[in-house]
Amino acid sequence: ILKDSTRSVVVVSAPGKSQEEGNKITDLLYLLHAHLKYGVDYQALFQLIRQRFETMAKELNLSFDISSDFDRLKSQLSKTMDLEYLVSRGEYYNAVLMAEYLGYAFVDAKDVMKFDFHGSLDTEETNRLFEKALELHGKMVIPGFYGSYPNGQIHLLSRGGSDLTGSIAARALSASVYENWTDVTGILMADPRIVKNPHKIHEITYHELRELSYMGANVLHEDAILPLQDLDIPIHILNTNAPDETGTIIRAHCGDETQVITGLAGKKDFTVFTITKSNQSRKISVIQDVLRVFEQYGVNVEHLPSSIDSFSVIVEATQVERVFFDLIGKIHALDGVVGVDVEKEMALISVVGRNMPSRPGIAGKLFSEFGRQGININMIAQSSQEINIVVGVKNSDFEKTIRAIYEAFVV
Repeated sequence: ILKDSTRSVVVVSAPGKSQEEGNKITDLLYLLHAHLKYGVDYQALFQLIRQRFETMAKELNLSFDISSDFDRLKSQLSKTMDLEYLVSRGEYYNAVLMAEYLGYAFVDAKDVMKFDFHGSLDTEETNRLFEKALELHGKMVIPGFYGSYPNGQIHLLSRGGSDLTGSIAARALSASVYENWTDVTGILMADPRIVKNPHKIHEITYHELRELSYMGANVLHEDAILPLQDLDIPIHILNTNAPDETGTIIRAHCGDETQVITGLAGKKDFTVFTITKSNQSRKISVIQDVLRVFEQYGVNVEHLPSSIDSFSVIVEATQVERVFFDLIGKIHALDGVVGVDVEKEMALISVVGRNMPSRPGIAGKLFSEFGRQGININMIAQSSQEINIVVGVKNSDFEKTIRAIYEAFVV
């Protein structure tokens, strides 16, 4: 951070796993709240959390009296303690310590990140408060992951929300770049647990990254891109443990046209409902009726491939587990439906690349490689912008398919 004097705003998450302690502080705080709620002895757990922060302060020779702060927090612990306040303390204490270590001002996220009572960001007020804080302090450290409601009560973002805090701060201050420091040297083209030593992505568009994030690439919170797209503020993914590596740049438009595909990602455990309609039925009305059934049960539809006499609805298996038989019954009862077939344990893999529309024969190359390796494709779909192709295979073929695609286009 101190190598570049223009780094003015630092957003921190809670401490993750240390070499000695295999738990993230946020997970321990959630567990602490559960202990309080159900009357389980929490003393040892609280001491574990406290010790992590006290050790950091001691080893960095900081003057902040973190022990007194933890004494205060311990006196507030009760069965009715607010979950969001307690869990936010991981980011809060880390930011306080980091601010002293860097010699920056500490600014509490609850004083700059403002949300309405529905949990929606008050963009205008948040922008105003960030600008005011920067003008007052010049350089500051802010805890990520939370803000506050109009009444001052803490509001947590979704997990990984410190990424989102950083992007909101960057937008509010019209930053020249948003650096996201993590434990990997940029974004890789594929999951290294599946593909051995995958290449790094040097640059990627916002749109491409959202597609990859949606399908399971977890380097950056997918919503962190949204606040920055309009202003075209680039995101630079960098490695804390290898700060001289170039990392990955994310921006609206990229000039590199050499890479056919940018990256690939996927997820297992989808369920496919294939609905056959009667010949007399209008397909569009049957599709509408079926989608309303999924909507009634709050099930999100991933894909909707169709043919003249049937169509398929692809959903995440976890979303339909509890309502599976109710869904089947309601769909069967619809006018125009003559059959419902269900296929479980399907995986979806997204092949993403901004250069694919200008390269003919991509799908042909995919099918050729799948045929060569004996992989059966259950579904294939392409987005209207043509920057991604989604293929569906059995869960058991998931890793094999990802390796096949990587070998076909990269190796």
